[in-house]
Amino acid sequence: MSREPDAQEPKPLLAQEQIATLEKNLAAEKARADENWDKLLRAVAELENAKRRAEKDVASAHKYALERFVNQLIPVLDSLENALVNFDADASNANSMREGIVLTLKMFNEALAKMGVTELNPLDAPFNPQLHEAMSMQEVVDKPNNTVIVVLQKGYQLHDRVVRPARVIVAKNPS
Repeated sequence: MSREPDAQEPKPLLAQEQIATLEKNLAAEKARADENWDKLLRAVAELENAKRRAEKDVASAHKYALERFVNQLIPVLDSLENALVNFDADASNANSMREGIVLTLKMFNEALAKMGVTELNPLDAPFNPQLHEAMSMQEVVDKPNNTVIVVLQKGYQLHDRVVRPARVIVAKNPS
Protein backbone atom coordinates (compact mmCIF):
# COMPACT_ATOMS: atom_id res chain seq x y z
CA MET A 1 0.00 0.00 0.00
CA SER A 2 1.64 2.85 -1.17
CA ARG A 3 0.76 6.05 0.25
CA GLU A 4 0.25 9.01 -1.96
CA PRO A 5 2.46 11.94 -1.40
CA ASP A 6 1.34 14.38 1.24
CA ALA A 7 -0.77 16.22 -1.25
CA GLN A 8 -3.82 16.12 0.93
CA GLU A 9 -2.25 17.16 4.15
CA PRO A 10 -1.49 20.73 3.12
CA LYS A 11 -5.10 21.14 2.05
CA PRO A 12 -6.48 21.24 5.56
CA LEU A 13 -3.70 23.58 6.54
CA LEU A 14 -4.44 25.78 3.57
CA ALA A 15 -8.17 25.70 4.34
CA GLN A 16 -7.49 26.66 7.94
CA GLU A 17 -5.36 29.60 6.82
CA GLN A 18 -8.08 30.71 4.41
CA ILE A 19 -10.69 30.39 7.13
CA ALA A 20 -8.52 32.40 9.48
CA THR A 21 -7.99 35.06 6.83
CA LEU A 22 -11.71 35.17 6.06
CA GLU A 23 -12.56 35.42 9.76
CA LYS A 24 -10.02 38.22 10.14
CA ASN A 25 -11.51 40.04 7.13
CA LEU A 26 -15.03 39.43 8.46
CA ALA A 27 -14.06 40.89 11.85
CA ALA A 28 -12.51 43.93 10.16
CA GLU A 29 -15.61 44.47 8.01
CA LYS A 30 -17.88 43.99 11.04
CA ALA A 31 -15.85 46.63 12.93
CA ARG A 32 -16.14 48.95 9.94
CA ALA A 33 -19.90 48.30 9.73
CA ASP A 34 -20.24 49.00 13.47
CA GLU A 35 -18.27 52.22 13.05
CA ASN A 36 -20.47 53.30 10.13
CA TRP A 37 -23.61 52.40 12.12
CA ASP A 38 -22.33 54.53 15.00
CA LYS A 39 -21.64 57.43 12.60
CA LEU A 40 -25.16 57.08 11.19
CA LEU A 41 -26.74 57.15 14.65
CA ARG A 42 -24.70 60.23 15.58
CA ALA A 43 -25.66 61.98 12.32
CA VAL A 44 -29.34 61.21 12.89
CA ALA A 45 -29.12 62.50 16.47
CA GLU A 46 -27.32 65.65 15.29
CA LEU A 47 -29.98 66.18 12.62
CA GLU A 48 -32.76 65.80 15.19
CA ASN A 49 -31.01 68.30 17.48
CA ALA A 50 -30.60 70.78 14.62
CA LYS A 51 -34.27 70.34 13.72
CA ARG A 52 -35.31 70.98 17.34
CA ARG A 53 -33.06 74.08 17.54
CA ALA A 54 -34.49 75.41 14.27
CA GLU A 55 -38.06 74.85 15.48
CA LYS A 56 -37.22 76.62 18.75
CA ASP A 57 -35.63 79.53 16.86
CA VAL A 58 -38.65 79.87 14.58
CA ALA A 59 -41.05 79.77 17.53
CA SER A 60 -38.95 82.37 19.32
CA ALA A 61 -38.84 84.56 16.21
CA HIS A 62 -42.62 84.40 15.92
CA LYS A 63 -43.08 85.10 19.59
CA TYR A 64 -40.67 88.03 19.78
CA ALA A 65 -40.89 89.40 16.23
CA LEU A 66 -42.50 92.61 17.46
CA GLU A 67 -39.99 93.28 20.24
CA ARG A 68 -38.12 96.00 18.31
CA PHE A 69 -41.41 97.57 17.30
CA VAL A 70 -42.69 97.56 20.87
CA ASN A 71 -39.44 99.15 22.07
CA GLN A 72 -40.00 101.95 19.55
CA LEU A 73 -43.60 102.52 20.68
CA ILE A 74 -43.07 102.51 24.46
CA PRO A 75 -41.66 106.09 24.52
CA VAL A 76 -44.72 107.22 22.52
CA LEU A 77 -46.94 105.61 25.13
CA ASP A 78 -44.97 107.37 27.90
CA SER A 79 -45.40 110.70 26.14
CA LEU A 80 -49.16 110.21 25.78
CA GLU A 81 -49.44 109.27 29.47
CA ASN A 82 -47.50 112.42 30.39
CA ALA A 83 -49.91 114.46 28.27
CA LEU A 84 -52.85 113.02 30.20
CA VAL A 85 -51.20 113.68 33.55
CA ASN A 86 -50.43 117.27 32.59
CA PHE A 87 -53.83 117.88 31.00
CA ASP A 88 -55.63 120.80 32.57
CA ALA A 89 -59.38 120.89 32.09
CA ASP A 90 -59.52 124.69 32.14
CA ALA A 91 -57.29 124.75 29.01
CA SER A 92 -54.87 127.32 30.40
CA ASN A 93 -52.04 125.26 28.92
CA ALA A 94 -53.72 124.50 25.57
CA ASN A 95 -50.72 125.65 23.50
CA SER A 96 -48.25 123.53 25.43
CA MET A 97 -50.67 120.57 25.22
CA ARG A 98 -50.93 121.03 21.44
CA GLU A 99 -47.11 121.17 21.13
CA GLY A 100 -46.80 118.03 23.23
CA ILE A 101 -49.32 116.19 21.10
CA VAL A 102 -47.60 117.33 17.89
CA LEU A 103 -44.23 116.11 19.23
CA THR A 104 -45.77 112.80 20.31
CA LEU A 105 -47.33 112.34 16.88
CA LYS A 106 -43.94 113.08 15.29
CA MET A 107 -42.27 110.55 17.62
CA PHE A 108 -44.92 107.97 16.72
CA ASN A 109 -44.43 108.51 12.96
CA GLU A 110 -40.65 108.22 13.37
CA ALA A 111 -41.08 104.94 15.27
CA LEU A 112 -43.28 103.61 12.46
CA ALA A 113 -40.79 104.76 9.82
CA LYS A 114 -37.91 102.97 11.62
CA MET A 115 -39.90 99.75 11.37
CA GLY A 116 -40.54 100.19 7.63
CA VAL A 117 -44.09 101.57 7.89
CA THR A 118 -44.94 104.30 5.40
CA GLU A 119 -48.02 106.43 5.20
CA LEU A 120 -50.35 106.36 2.19
CA ASN A 121 -51.87 109.81 1.81
CA PRO A 122 -52.81 109.93 -1.89
CA LEU A 123 -54.51 113.34 -2.09
CA ASP A 124 -54.53 114.55 -5.74
CA ALA A 125 -52.85 111.32 -6.89
CA PRO A 126 -54.33 108.88 -9.40
CA PHE A 127 -56.53 106.21 -7.81
CA ASN A 128 -54.66 102.89 -7.39
CA PRO A 129 -56.92 99.98 -6.33
CA GLN A 130 -53.91 98.13 -4.90
CA LEU A 131 -53.17 100.97 -2.46
CA HIS A 132 -56.51 102.74 -2.10
CA GLU A 133 -60.09 101.80 -1.25
CA ALA A 134 -62.67 103.96 -3.00
CA MET A 135 -65.47 104.78 -0.59
CA SER A 136 -67.38 106.78 -3.20
CA MET A 137 -67.04 108.74 -6.39
CA GLN A 138 -67.90 112.39 -6.72
CA GLU A 139 -68.49 114.40 -9.86
CA VAL A 140 -65.85 117.13 -10.10
CA VAL A 141 -65.19 119.46 -13.02
CA ASP A 142 -61.67 120.71 -12.23
CA LYS A 143 -59.97 117.34 -11.46
CA PRO A 144 -58.97 114.56 -13.86
CA ASN A 145 -61.08 111.41 -13.85
CA ASN A 146 -60.02 108.79 -11.22
CA THR A 147 -58.07 111.29 -9.12
CA VAL A 148 -58.23 111.09 -5.32
CA ILE A 149 -59.98 114.25 -4.14
CA VAL A 150 -60.54 113.43 -0.46
CA VAL A 151 -58.62 111.12 1.89
CA LEU A 152 -61.08 109.88 4.50
CA GLN A 153 -58.51 107.69 6.25
CA LYS A 154 -54.80 107.40 5.50
CA GLY A 155 -53.43 104.00 4.57
CA TYR A 156 -50.19 102.34 5.64
CA GLN A 157 -47.65 100.03 4.07
CA LEU A 158 -45.16 97.75 5.82
CA HIS A 159 -42.21 97.72 3.41
CA ASP A 160 -43.98 96.78 0.16
CA ARG A 161 -47.11 95.19 1.69
CA VAL A 162 -50.27 97.22 2.24
CA VAL A 163 -51.31 96.96 5.88
CA ARG A 164 -54.35 99.18 5.45
CA PRO A 165 -55.42 100.79 2.18
CA ALA A 166 -56.18 104.52 2.16
CA ARG A 167 -59.92 105.14 2.14
CA VAL A 168 -60.65 107.80 -0.43
CA ILE A 169 -63.22 109.61 -2.51
CA VAL A 170 -62.39 109.56 -6.20
CA ALA A 171 -63.16 112.22 -8.83
CA LYS A 172 -65.47 111.36 -11.67
CA ASN A 173 -66.06 113.59 -14.68
CA PRO A 174 -69.64 114.79 -15.01
CA SER A 175 -71.64 112.78 -17.51
